[in-house]
Amino acid sequence: MKDIEYYLHLPYRVELYEDDVEGGYTVAVPELPGCLSCGETVDEAMENIKDAKTAWLAAALEDGIAIPEPARTEDYSGQFKLRLPKSLHKKLAERAKREGISLNQYCVYLLSEHHALHAS
Repeated sequence: MKDIEYYLHLPYRVELYEDDVEGGYTVAVPELPGCLSCGETVDEAMENIKDAKTAWLAAALEDGIAIPEPARTEDYSGQFKLRLPKSLHKKLAERAKREGISLNQYCVYLLSEHHALHAS
């Protein structure tokens, strides 16, 4: 059986948000629903999430709740099939050609730009 030490050593993703209303920072472990903490500084928030994660895992183990493991990068190939309208395919291919790059490179660029704009 997997114990708390096993789960504490898994590479769970941590998200840090600046709290514009109350001040300080909120930090969460998205793969562990409801596992969050806060702190006045980034360092304090990051230290506090360690305690919150330990408490969350201990409670889940005690209550027999299934604990999700973090998604691993190895589970993703970096490829997926995308279906789009022919007219959009044509426009993207033409723009990629004007830029002197492949359609794949151009689409990765567009996705990266969009993600960067909406990541915060």
